Amino acid sequence: MVVSSEADEYVQILNQGATVVDLMGWRLEDVSDNGSPTLTFPSHDLQPQASVRVYTNEVHPESGGFSSQRKSAAWSNDSPDTAGLFDAQGSLVSTKSYPPGC
Repeated sequence: MVVSSEADEYVQILNQGATVVDLMGWRLEDVSDNGSPTLTFPSHDLQPQASVRVYTNEVHPESGGFSSQRKSAAWSNDSPDTAGLFDAQGSLVSTKSYPPGC
């Protein structure tokens, strides 16, 4: 049996604002692949100028403790991918594209 792991793969989210943001109901999704994977955040206060990471299949409490719990890569190395961050009302707040081979 071959086990594929993408333990070091993550997306980092930074609160560039001056106020605390509660991430409850916010979503991080791969908008290039019709929203898969998607992670909907539980309540988490993101302090100004602080960041959290969302890992593919590991949990790292020191960086927020978020994981999409996937057993395979979430971000393709063969074709461009775009991560989209949506607020609790469903509005797109930010995107970041990842080129092939990244």
